[in-house]
Amino acid sequence: MKSKAIRLKIHQETANYRIPVSHQFRESYPLPPYSTVIGMIHYLCDFHEYHPMKLSIQGNYASTTSDFYTRYEFKNGMKYDDHRHNLNAEGMGISRGIGNIQLLVDVNLIVHIVPDNLDELETIYRALKYPREFPNLGRREDIANIHVDLVDIEKRELEKDVPVKNSFYIPREQINDDFNFLVKKDGGRRGTYYEINKNYSLVSTRRNQTERRWNRIQVLYASNFTLLEEGEFVFDEDNNPIFWA
Repeated sequence: MKSKAIRLKIHQETANYRIPVSHQFRESYPLPPYSTVIGMIHYLCDFHEYHPMKLSIQGNYASTTSDFYTRYEFKNGMKYDDHRHNLNAEGMGISRGIGNIQLLVDVNLIVHIVPDNLDELETIYRALKYPREFPNLGRREDIANIHVDLVDIEKRELEKDVPVKNSFYIPREQINDDFNFLVKKDGGRRGTYYEINKNYSLVSTRRNQTERRWNRIQVLYASNFTLLEEGEFVFDEDNNPIFWA
């Protein structure tokens, strides 16, 4: 049975999808995390609370390089010292220095989106089709050229093996005995496992503060794999595979 999804084809000259635990050298995920794409959608739609949605993210990049960025550091409660700090922020001392950042070069992505509330499909489509400002994905300066379509999607059983060239985030919970695919020619399910953010909720702590609690998705980042005959997979109308999270 066919249904509708929003499909984004995105090109970026350079991008950094920062791995949160990287500091001195700001490493990038190979594809944008779900939270990064959801953040862009919510900003362009002017949503002020989380609107649940399913995403599928695939893509590739040509190479990587590194660049410098300005790094700001401070410690909670550390007062400004003109011999130690570069900036005085209302009495708090901030140090400024130079760090290195990893950049993905010539990035091409395909993102599929289906909101839980299907009445929002047209709202999201129009916000992305006619954005209120030029979109970015990753850092503020990572400009995203986006082509937006509404496409038909359906699940179907394969009559022959289907090779897949793009890299994907495949949720780990979907990789079981019924998930009929091969990664590499020796039949192994190879790739890199990540635990990436999708959305968060605000939780009160014992100190009467509010903090973010992230919903993290365990995924296999895989490329150059094969979907096997008789397996059931979701495709769009142009035969792009989809792995929902």
